[in-house]
Amino acid sequence: MNNKIFLTIKVSCFFLLSQHLGFSQGIITDRPDQTESSATVENGNFQIEAGLLLQYTGADENEVRTVSAPSTLFRIGVHDLFELRILSQWSEERIGDSRIDGINDIEVGTKIQLLQNSEINTEIAFLSHLVIPTGSDGLTLDKYGTINKLSISHTLSEKCSLGYNVGYNYLGEGDGDITYSMALGIAVNNRIGLYIEPYGEFIDMDNHEASFDAGFTYLLNDLLQLDFSFGTGINYDMNYLSIGASWKILGKEQ
Repeated sequence: MNNKIFLTIKVSCFFLLSQHLGFSQGIITDRPDQTESSATVENGNFQIEAGLLLQYTGADENEVRTVSAPSTLFRIGVHDLFELRILSQWSEERIGDSRIDGINDIEVGTKIQLLQNSEINTEIAFLSHLVIPTGSDGLTLDKYGTINKLSISHTLSEKCSLGYNVGYNYLGEGDGDITYSMALGIAVNNRIGLYIEPYGEFIDMDNHEASFDAGFTYLLNDLLQLDFSFGTGINYDMNYLSIGASWKILGKEQ
Protein backbone atom coordinates (compact mmCIF):
# COMPACT_ATOMS: atom_id res chain seq x y z
CA MET A 1 0.00 0.00 0.00
CA ASN A 2 1.31 3.46 -0.87
CA ASN A 3 2.82 4.92 2.33
CA LYS A 4 1.74 8.49 1.48
CA ILE A 5 -1.88 7.40 1.07
CA PHE A 6 -1.77 5.49 4.34
CA LEU A 7 -0.25 8.49 6.16
CA THR A 8 -2.95 10.76 4.76
CA ILE A 9 -5.64 8.40 6.04
CA LYS A 10 -4.01 8.38 9.48
CA VAL A 11 -3.86 12.16 9.72
CA SER A 12 -7.46 12.53 8.53
CA CYS A 13 -8.70 10.01 11.08
CA PHE A 14 -6.83 11.64 13.95
CA PHE A 15 -8.31 15.02 13.01
CA LEU A 16 -11.82 13.56 12.93
CA LEU A 17 -11.39 11.68 16.19
CA SER A 18 -9.99 14.67 18.01
CA GLN A 19 -13.33 16.39 17.45
CA HIS A 20 -15.66 13.55 18.53
CA LEU A 21 -14.84 11.02 21.24
CA GLY A 22 -17.02 8.68 23.32
CA PHE A 23 -17.94 5.22 24.51
CA SER A 24 -20.79 2.75 24.21
CA GLN A 25 -22.16 1.33 27.45
CA GLY A 26 -25.08 -0.72 26.04
CA ILE A 27 -22.81 -2.98 23.99
CA ILE A 28 -19.22 -3.83 24.91
CA THR A 29 -17.26 -5.45 22.07
CA ASP A 30 -13.94 -7.20 21.51
CA ARG A 31 -13.39 -5.31 18.26
CA PRO A 32 -11.94 -3.24 16.69
CA ASP A 33 -8.81 -3.19 18.86
CA GLN A 34 -6.45 -6.11 19.51
CA THR A 35 -7.12 -6.00 23.26
CA GLU A 36 -9.95 -8.30 24.28
CA SER A 37 -12.31 -6.70 26.79
CA SER A 38 -12.63 -8.12 30.29
CA ALA A 39 -16.44 -8.06 30.00
CA THR A 40 -18.53 -11.09 29.04
CA VAL A 41 -21.88 -11.15 27.25
CA GLU A 42 -24.66 -11.40 29.82
CA ASN A 43 -26.54 -14.65 30.39
CA GLY A 44 -29.13 -15.25 27.67
CA ASN A 45 -27.78 -12.60 25.29
CA PHE A 46 -26.15 -13.15 21.90
CA GLN A 47 -23.62 -10.89 20.20
CA ILE A 48 -22.32 -10.82 16.61
CA GLU A 49 -19.13 -8.89 15.83
CA ALA A 50 -18.18 -8.82 12.14
CA GLY A 51 -15.62 -6.91 10.12
CA LEU A 52 -13.80 -6.47 6.82
CA LEU A 53 -10.01 -6.17 6.81
CA LEU A 54 -7.44 -5.21 4.18
CA GLN A 55 -3.84 -5.87 5.23
CA TYR A 56 -0.44 -5.62 3.56
CA THR A 57 2.63 -7.35 5.02
CA GLY A 58 6.16 -7.56 3.65
CA ALA A 59 7.56 -5.40 0.88
CA ASP A 60 8.23 -5.38 -2.87
CA GLU A 61 7.92 -8.82 -4.48
CA ASN A 62 7.37 -10.44 -1.06
CA GLU A 63 4.38 -8.24 -0.19
CA VAL A 64 1.32 -10.23 0.87
CA ARG A 65 -2.13 -8.69 0.49
CA THR A 66 -4.76 -10.23 2.74
CA VAL A 67 -8.48 -9.54 2.54
CA SER A 68 -10.73 -10.93 5.26
CA ALA A 69 -14.38 -10.46 4.33
CA PRO A 70 -15.97 -11.15 6.65
CA SER A 71 -14.39 -12.13 9.94
CA THR A 72 -17.23 -12.96 12.32
CA LEU A 73 -17.16 -13.59 16.07
CA PHE A 74 -20.27 -15.10 17.69
CA ARG A 75 -20.51 -14.59 21.48
CA ILE A 76 -23.16 -16.45 23.49
CA GLY A 77 -23.84 -15.60 27.14
CA VAL A 78 -24.48 -18.80 29.09
CA HIS A 79 -23.83 -17.29 32.53
CA ASP A 80 -23.32 -13.74 33.83
CA LEU A 81 -19.59 -14.50 34.15
CA PHE A 82 -19.15 -16.98 31.29
CA GLU A 83 -19.61 -16.90 27.50
CA LEU A 84 -19.09 -19.26 24.58
CA ARG A 85 -17.33 -17.99 21.43
CA ILE A 86 -17.10 -19.10 17.79
CA LEU A 87 -14.88 -17.34 15.24
CA SER A 88 -15.27 -17.92 11.50
CA GLN A 89 -13.40 -16.10 8.74
CA TRP A 90 -13.09 -16.06 4.95
CA SER A 91 -9.78 -14.81 3.56
CA GLU A 92 -7.98 -14.15 0.30
CA GLU A 93 -4.17 -13.93 0.17
CA ARG A 94 -2.19 -12.64 -2.82
CA ILE A 95 1.57 -12.66 -3.42
CA GLY A 96 2.27 -11.27 -6.88
CA ASP A 97 0.16 -13.31 -9.29
CA SER A 98 -0.38 -16.12 -6.76
CA ARG A 99 -3.75 -16.25 -5.02
CA ILE A 100 -5.26 -18.40 -2.24
CA ASP A 101 -8.78 -17.94 -0.93
CA GLY A 102 -11.21 -19.84 1.25
CA ILE A 103 -12.26 -20.45 4.83
CA ASN A 104 -9.77 -20.17 7.69
CA ASP A 105 -9.67 -22.67 10.54
CA ILE A 106 -12.65 -22.25 12.85
CA GLU A 107 -12.00 -21.22 16.46
CA VAL A 108 -14.18 -22.31 19.38
CA GLY A 109 -13.61 -20.96 22.85
CA THR A 110 -14.76 -19.24 26.00
CA LYS A 111 -14.25 -16.13 28.09
CA ILE A 112 -14.55 -16.35 31.87
CA GLN A 113 -14.69 -13.28 34.09
CA LEU A 114 -12.43 -13.82 37.10
CA LEU A 115 -12.77 -10.50 38.93
CA GLN A 116 -15.19 -7.58 38.89
CA ASN A 117 -14.36 -5.13 41.67
CA SER A 118 -15.85 -1.63 41.47
CA GLU A 119 -13.99 -0.49 44.59
CA ILE A 120 -10.65 -0.75 42.78
CA ASN A 121 -12.15 -0.12 39.29
CA THR A 122 -10.70 -3.38 37.96
CA GLU A 123 -11.98 -6.32 35.91
CA ILE A 124 -10.06 -9.47 34.98
CA ALA A 125 -11.07 -12.20 32.53
CA PHE A 126 -9.45 -15.23 30.91
CA LEU A 127 -10.04 -16.09 27.25
CA SER A 128 -9.13 -19.32 25.47
CA HIS A 129 -9.79 -20.53 21.91
CA LEU A 130 -9.21 -23.94 20.35
CA VAL A 131 -8.14 -23.68 16.70
CA ILE A 132 -9.67 -26.59 14.78
CA PRO A 133 -8.04 -27.52 11.42
CA THR A 134 -11.13 -27.11 9.24
CA GLY A 135 -9.87 -24.47 6.80
CA SER A 136 -9.30 -24.52 3.06
CA ASP A 137 -6.05 -25.79 1.48
CA GLY A 138 -3.31 -23.22 1.86
CA LEU A 139 -5.07 -21.46 4.75
CA THR A 140 -5.43 -24.24 7.33
CA LEU A 141 -2.79 -24.99 9.97
CA ASP A 142 -3.46 -28.73 9.40
CA LYS A 143 -3.11 -29.15 13.16
CA TYR A 144 -4.84 -28.09 16.36
CA GLY A 145 -3.76 -24.97 18.22
CA THR A 146 -4.70 -22.78 21.17
CA ILE A 147 -5.01 -19.01 21.65
CA ASN A 148 -5.04 -17.76 25.25
CA LYS A 149 -5.21 -14.31 26.85
CA LEU A 150 -5.50 -12.79 30.29
CA SER A 151 -7.50 -9.57 29.99
CA ILE A 152 -7.32 -6.80 32.60
CA SER A 153 -9.10 -3.43 32.51
CA HIS A 154 -9.24 -0.36 34.74
CA THR A 155 -11.69 2.54 34.79
CA LEU A 156 -9.40 5.56 35.21
CA SER A 157 -12.15 8.18 35.13
CA GLU A 158 -15.60 8.78 33.66
CA LYS A 159 -13.97 9.50 30.29
CA CYS A 160 -10.92 7.27 30.29
CA SER A 161 -10.25 3.54 30.59
CA LEU A 162 -7.23 1.28 30.16
CA GLY A 163 -7.24 -2.35 29.06
CA TYR A 164 -4.34 -4.71 28.50
CA ASN A 165 -3.78 -8.35 27.55
CA VAL A 166 -0.95 -10.82 27.89
CA GLY A 167 -1.23 -14.16 26.15
CA TYR A 168 0.31 -17.33 24.84
CA ASN A 169 -0.56 -18.97 21.51
CA TYR A 170 0.52 -22.42 20.39
CA LEU A 171 -0.34 -23.22 16.79
CA GLY A 172 0.95 -26.77 16.53
CA GLU A 173 4.68 -26.24 16.08
CA GLY A 174 7.65 -24.34 17.50
CA ASP A 175 7.74 -22.89 21.00
CA GLY A 176 4.59 -20.81 20.67
CA ASP A 177 4.13 -17.04 20.73
CA ILE A 178 3.87 -14.56 23.59
CA THR A 179 1.41 -11.74 22.80
CA TYR A 180 0.69 -8.40 24.45
CA SER A 181 -1.48 -5.32 23.91
CA MET A 182 -2.52 -2.17 25.76
CA ALA A 183 -5.48 -0.03 24.69
CA LEU A 184 -6.25 3.43 26.04
CA GLY A 185 -9.84 4.59 25.48
CA ILE A 186 -11.16 8.15 25.82
CA ALA A 187 -14.78 9.35 25.81
CA VAL A 188 -16.64 12.67 25.77
CA ASN A 189 -20.13 11.65 24.67
CA ASN A 190 -22.47 8.68 24.39
CA ARG A 191 -21.95 7.95 20.69
CA ILE A 192 -18.32 8.07 19.56
CA GLY A 193 -15.24 6.53 21.15
CA LEU A 194 -11.52 6.60 20.37
CA TYR A 195 -8.70 4.22 21.23
CA ILE A 196 -4.95 4.06 20.66
CA GLU A 197 -3.01 0.85 21.19
CA PRO A 198 0.51 -0.57 21.03
CA TYR A 199 0.58 -4.35 20.61
CA GLY A 200 2.87 -7.12 19.42
CA GLU A 201 4.15 -10.66 19.80
CA PHE A 202 7.33 -12.63 20.39
CA ILE A 203 7.19 -15.29 17.68
CA ASP A 204 8.60 -18.62 18.85
CA MET A 205 9.54 -16.78 22.07
CA ASP A 206 12.19 -14.88 20.11
CA ASN A 207 11.41 -12.69 17.08
CA HIS A 208 9.63 -9.54 18.30
CA GLU A 209 7.09 -7.86 16.00
CA ALA A 210 5.83 -4.56 17.45
CA SER A 211 2.76 -2.79 16.06
CA PHE A 212 0.49 0.18 16.70
CA ASP A 213 -3.14 0.78 15.86
CA ALA A 214 -5.93 3.26 16.51
CA GLY A 215 -9.59 3.62 15.69
CA PHE A 216 -13.04 4.68 16.71
CA THR A 217 -16.51 3.30 17.38
CA TYR A 218 -19.89 4.87 16.64
CA LEU A 219 -22.96 3.82 18.60
CA LEU A 220 -26.11 3.79 16.45
CA ASN A 221 -28.19 2.65 19.43
CA ASP A 222 -27.66 0.70 22.65
CA LEU A 223 -27.40 -2.59 20.73
CA LEU A 224 -25.70 -1.67 17.43
CA GLN A 225 -22.17 -0.31 17.00
CA LEU A 226 -20.02 0.55 13.96
CA ASP A 227 -16.22 0.75 13.99
CA PHE A 228 -13.18 1.77 11.97
CA SER A 229 -9.52 1.04 12.70
CA PHE A 230 -6.07 1.12 11.12
CA GLY A 231 -2.68 -0.21 12.14
CA THR A 232 0.96 -0.31 11.13
CA GLY A 233 4.07 -2.31 11.97
CA ILE A 234 6.74 -0.51 13.98
CA ASN A 235 9.75 -2.75 13.30
CA TYR A 236 8.40 -4.66 10.27
CA ASP A 237 6.37 -3.98 7.14
CA MET A 238 2.63 -4.13 7.86
CA ASN A 239 -0.37 -1.85 7.29
CA TYR A 240 -4.07 -2.56 7.67
CA LEU A 241 -7.48 -0.92 7.47
CA SER A 242 -10.67 -2.40 8.92
CA ILE A 243 -14.35 -1.56 9.22
CA GLY A 244 -16.96 -3.49 11.15
CA ALA A 245 -20.30 -3.71 12.91
CA SER A 246 -21.43 -5.37 16.13
CA TRP A 247 -24.98 -6.29 17.11
CA LYS A 248 -26.23 -7.36 20.53
CA ILE A 249 -29.40 -9.49 20.65
CA LEU A 250 -31.17 -9.56 24.00
CA GLY A 251 -32.70 -12.69 25.46
CA LYS A 252 -36.49 -13.02 25.49
CA GLU A 253 -36.75 -12.24 29.18
CA GLN A 254 -35.08 -8.88 28.57
